[in-house]
Amino acid sequence: MKKLLENDIIGSISTQLYRCTIQWRNGQLIMDEPESLGGQDLGPDPYTTLLASLAGCTLSTLRMYIDRKGWDIPVFAVTLNMEQEQTPELVTHISRTLTFPEGVDEAIQQRLLVIAEKCPVSKILENKIVIHTQNQ
Repeated sequence: MKKLLENDIIGSISTQLYRCTIQWRNGQLIMDEPESLGGQDLGPDPYTTLLASLAGCTLSTLRMYIDRKGWDIPVFAVTLNMEQEQTPELVTHISRTLTFPEGVDEAIQQRLLVIAEKCPVSKILENKIVIHTQNQ
C-alpha cells in the first residue's frame, strides 16, 4: 500500500486539557474543544476538523471540474454538519449542502452534486476504514 501523505501527521498533547498540536508538512494546527466542553476553544475540535477535510476536498474537486468544463462559476460554498444515531450500531450522518450563485443552470448544479460525491475524502468516508493502532 502507498501512503497518501508525503509526511506523517504528528499530534501531541501536554497538560492543558484538550489542546492538541498537530504537525503537518508545512506547519502546525492547534485543535481544542469549545469552552462548553471544558476546552479553551483555541482551534477547531476533531469533528470540525473532519468536516473541514470533507469541505476542502469537495470545494477543490468541484473547482477543478468547473474549470475543466469552462463554466463561469466564480464562487460557491459548501455547508456541512453531522449527527449520530445509535441503532444496533453507531451510524453517522453527514449533511453536505452546495450553494451556487443565482443563474447557475439547474442541470449543472445536479451534475456538481454527483461530482461532489466523487471527491477523494468522500470516497474514504463512504467506504471501509481500518485503523491500526500500536505503540512505539
